[in-house]
Amino acid sequence: MGSSSPRTYDTSTLGLDSPVDGELPLEVSPNSRTTTPTGRQSSDNTKYAAKTLVIGGIAGCTAKTVVAPLDRVKILFQTHNTKFARYAGTHFGLFKASAEIYREYGIRGLYQGHSMQLARIFPYAAIKYMSYEQLKLMLGKRISDQHLRNFLAGSLCGVISVAVSYPLEMIRVRMAYSTPSAGAPAERVRGVVKMIYNEPAYRFGLMNFFRGFPLSLMGIVPYGGVSFLMHEYFTALARSKYADIATIQSDNTHTKSRRRKTRELRAWAELIAGGLSGMVAQTASYPFELVRRRMQIAGVHNPSKRTKAGQIIRDVWHKAGLRGFYVGLTIGYVKVFPMFAVSFYTYEKLKAVFDLD
Repeated sequence: MGSSSPRTYDTSTLGLDSPVDGELPLEVSPNSRTTTPTGRQSSDNTKYAAKTLVIGGIAGCTAKTVVAPLDRVKILFQTHNTKFARYAGTHFGLFKASAEIYREYGIRGLYQGHSMQLARIFPYAAIKYMSYEQLKLMLGKRISDQHLRNFLAGSLCGVISVAVSYPLEMIRVRMAYSTPSAGAPAERVRGVVKMIYNEPAYRFGLMNFFRGFPLSLMGIVPYGGVSFLMHEYFTALARSKYADIATIQSDNTHTKSRRRKTRELRAWAELIAGGLSGMVAQTASYPFELVRRRMQIAGVHNPSKRTKAGQIIRDVWHKAGLRGFYVGLTIGYVKVFPMFAVSFYTYEKLKAVFDLD
C-alpha cells in the first residue's frame, strides 16, 4: 500500500480554524489490522469498550448522587404532587420544598428512591458512554460531518441505554413520588415492584413497568443527541480558540509515552462545557420528560386505566397552556448543570487516568 497523507476532519462548520485536538486522523499501516478513526486497532477495541463501560457507570453514579435531592423535588413538581404543588413556579419554591421534605423526613427524605436510582443509573450511564464511543467510531467511517455524527451517536446511545434501564427508572420515579405521612416507614423496593406489577391497566403485569416508554424514546433522541453534540462542540471550542486559558500545558516527553493525545482541559472548562451541554439538551427535551413523568405515576391515581400521552398533553394544555409543559424547568436547570458537569468531568478525567483517548 502506498503512503498517503493523514485524513483530517473538516472543522470549519464548528467555527474553528484548525482540526480539533482529540479528533485524530485515520492512520493505516501495511501491517495493521482494522484501524478505527482514532487510530485504535480492532484488537484493542474490546478492552477499550470494557473500560469505558465501567468508567461511564462510575461517572453517572457520581453525578446522580450530587443532584439526588434536586431530582427528588423536580419529580414532585413535574408530577404535580398535591403536597408540594403550591411551591411549583414560585420564587424559591425549590428551596422551600426541599426544606419541608427535610423537616418532615430528614436527609433520607431528600434521597428517597436513590438506591434504585443508582441501580438504574450505573447500567444506563455505562451503556450510554460505551455505546457512544463505539457508535461514533462506526458512524465516523460513513459520515464526514462531525455535527451529524455526534448527534446521531448521542441519540442512538440514548435509545439503547433507556431501553435497557427503563423498568428500574419506573420503580425509582414511583419511590420518589411517594410522600408517606410523617413517621410512616418509607416504601421498600419490593413493595413498589409488587404494586406496579399488580396494577390491572395491562393484561400482562410486566407491561406496567413500561408506562410512557414510547414517549421516553422520543424524548431521548433530542436529549442524548443534543447533549453529546454540544459537549463535543464546547470542548472543541475550548481546545482551539480558548486553548491558552482553558487547556493544561503538558510535558511533551510525558505525552509521547501515552496513548491519550487529547489536550486536557482545565477543571473549570470541562465543568462548564458539560453543564452548558446539559442545559441545552434539557431545554430541547423537557416537554417529553414532563409528559413521561405524568404517565409513570398515573397508575398511583388510577391503577386500572391506561393513560395515553395525548390525554396528558391535552390536560396540561387546557390547564396552563404552553407554560405548563415547562413546569419545573428552572429546577431542571439547577439540577442538570451540575449533573452533566460532574458526569462529563468524571468520565473525561477517568479516561485520562486509564490513558484512554
